[in-house]
Amino acid sequence: MSAPQPLTIAEELRGAGLRVTAARVALLETVRTGDHLGVEALASGVRDRVGHISLQAVYEALHALTAAGLVRRIEPAGSPARFEGRVGDNHHHIVCRSCGAVADVDCAIGPAPCLTPSDDHGFTIDEAEVTFWGLCPDCSAAQNPPAAQNPAAAQNSSSA
Repeated sequence: MSAPQPLTIAEELRGAGLRVTAARVALLETVRTGDHLGVEALASGVRDRVGHISLQAVYEALHALTAAGLVRRIEPAGSPARFEGRVGDNHHHIVCRSCGAVADVDCAIGPAPCLTPSDDHGFTIDEAEVTFWGLCPDCSAAQNPPAAQNPAAAQNSSSA
């Protein structure tokens, strides 16, 4: 018995009750091949695939895809919205304070004092959003160059 074939993007759109358009297909492809892209980058990716598309059309398509659960919108504090194709799980994100790079974090491990609220105020909770903040490896290295790459630092440390 063979494994079922994955759905095409057109089949996913239809299954979500959305009309299949070249722009929506291109947008979903761009979101899935990108890495937490903002609207401008997504619009550029769609234009590379199908030609001209207005920014307003991109916003409208993103709204429809997000509402249908095919795209996830994240908005780290102080940053514009970004979009990803990883949906259906409760993964988290880590954001670089310097360059804004975003990466997925599969699961918060260790004790979970903040994942279960002390008082849910009657809410039915279906998701906990955790954002870790720090410096990505590139920004961290730029701020703290190794002594071998920084002769002045190497000289100061050897004379101390």
